[in-house]
Parts: sequence; structure tokens; C-alpha cells
Amino acid sequence: MFYIHQITCISPQQTFSDIDLNILNDVADNKLKVIEPSYEGIPLNILRRMGKAVRIGVGSALPLIKQKPDGIIIGTANGGMEDCIKFLNQIIDYNEGMLAPGNFVQSTTNAVAAQIGLMSRNTGYNITHVHRALAFENAMLDAAMMLHENPSANYLLGGLDEISAYNYNIDYLSGAYKKEKISNKDLFTIDSPGSIAGEGSAMFLVNKFSKNAIAEIEALQTLHTDDIDVVKNQLQLFIEKNNASGKPDLLLSGENGDNRLTDYYTEIENEVAKNISVARFKQMSGEYPTASAYAVWLACMILKDQNIPAHAVKKIGETKKYERIFIYNNYKGTQHSFILVSK
Repeated sequence: MFYIHQITCISPQQTFSDIDLNILNDVADNKLKVIEPSYEGIPLNILRRMGKAVRIGVGSALPLIKQKPDGIIIGTANGGMEDCIKFLNQIIDYNEGMLAPGNFVQSTTNAVAAQIGLMSRNTGYNITHVHRALAFENAMLDAAMMLHENPSANYLLGGLDEISAYNYNIDYLSGAYKKEKISNKDLFTIDSPGSIAGEGSAMFLVNKFSKNAIAEIEALQTLHTDDIDVVKNQLQLFIEKNNASGKPDLLLSGENGDNRLTDYYTEIENEVAKNISVARFKQMSGEYPTASAYAVWLACMILKDQNIPAHAVKKIGETKKYERIFIYNNYKGTQHSFILVSK
């Protein structure tokens, strides 16, 4: 599909400047909130008007747009939902009178891609995919198609979401998050429904050139279903189609501590990880729609450093050399993705 050459990530862990994946930062009120950097590349008069989603998206993109990509492709489920609610509240507060436009501008889902384009004066392809938990995967497919048409191009690819009070409250009432207060260090030991909320932004500079690449996205598949047999059948077809280079060395699982989804992850492990290592990432990122972008970033780091953080390891397989990583993500039992990342 394409190669990844540069990566950045703003997350609840130490992933941006002073990267240390061996440290696992704890939750606060069952929420894993991002560690925001100082945003030195964003002028203060612009920064103070930015909502959180836009800040973390632009902040993580700044180191990569210095390469002047030919286009910007972003995936997000909610965009700046917090600013959207602020704007809607203003309509009521001001009785549909004179409204401050800032919250509206920052609340649209394409605000991140637009701000990155404006700040870098990038007039190329600029698009945002909004497909709930498959937003980043659709952005990846878009990047692959654009690179098929323009093989000499470079694109900025990213996935991001924030924890907004509005979405958190709705998801909490629907049972998406745990009722009891827990630590993310105990996420996989407590047998109960729900997970912990997360947020983050991961960005990638991608093209068709293998030289000096960190990793390659070999294959990608998405599906909508709550039927576990359909997931198993599609997984078998995916493996058969992409087994030419051998089996994966690591399964990077989106297991999130929700016991209602355990069967999905167990079946995937039984199919993929009989003799290979298994690692998990949502104790680091928390659960959010585009957490798969964090998983791809983490897979790149594992391929680059040949090391899995100890707190992420579920099982060590026959080999400790990692050249192909299979990522499985599941969101609320209905949206699934398979991503194959190789060195």
C-alpha cells in the first residue's frame, strides 16, 4: 500500500518529545488525557483560539509539515465536539443574537486539516474522513489510492480524537466506560463491562518509496458486523491473501478491558497468535474511535526499536524479532479493522 517515513504522536503517555514507552501514566477519573506539549511552533494569538482537538492535531503535525507534503488526509470521529457544544450553547445564551465565531470555526470536523493547511500554506489535497471508529482506516485507504495515482507524492496522514464532556457523558450512560474507578494498570484484570476513555493524535508522513522507511502498511481491511463468525471468516481470508511474506511476529490487540468484547479478541488470538507474541495498547491510549492510529504509531516504534513495553506484553512468542505486526481493533463490537504493518 505505502511506506511510513516519519511519525509523531501526542497521547496520554510520553510519546511526543522525550519518548519513554516504558513509563505508563495513570488515569484520572477513568480518563486518559493527553500530555499537551508547549506548542512552540504555533503563534500564541492562534493557539489561544484553538480547541483541544485542533491543538493536538496541529501540534503533532507541525514536525512533519516541514517536509511540505502534497496533501493532508485526516481521520476523526468527532472533530472538535467540545467547541461544537460551546457554540450551540451560545445560540441559546445569546438568543440567536451576535455569536462569537471562534467556537464554530474550531468545532467543524475538518478544522484540523484546514488549520494544518493554512499554517503551512499547503494548497494541495485536503480532506477529513469522519466514519466513527473507521475514520483513520478510511484515511489510510484514501492515502493509498492517492499514492497509486500520484506515486511520486508525499502525504500527511493522521488520526485524532479528544475526550469531550458531551461524548463522554453519552458513552458513559450507554455503558461504554466502567462504572467503578480503576487504574489503567488494572484494565485487563477487572472482569466488568466498559473501558476507560482516551484521546490522542498520531501523524505519519507517507509515500511509495521504501528507502529509509520506518515501516510499510502492507494491507488493511475493515468491516461492520456484530457477528463473531463473520469476523473470523474475514480474518481467515485476510491471512490467506497476505501470507506470502510469512506469518506475523506480533499481534497488537485493541483489547480494552470490556468483558463484553473478550470473545472477539480471544478468537482473533486463537486464529493469529498461536506461537507469536501478543501485546495490547489501550492501557496506554485509552478507548476512543481513532485509537487504531495510536496502534499504528506504536507498531512503527516496535519495528524501529525492536522492543515492546513490558506493561503492553500479554504473551511472548517463539521469536523476539519483530518484522511483521498484525493490528486488530474493535470498537463497541460493531466496527473492526485488520492492519498489517511490516519492517
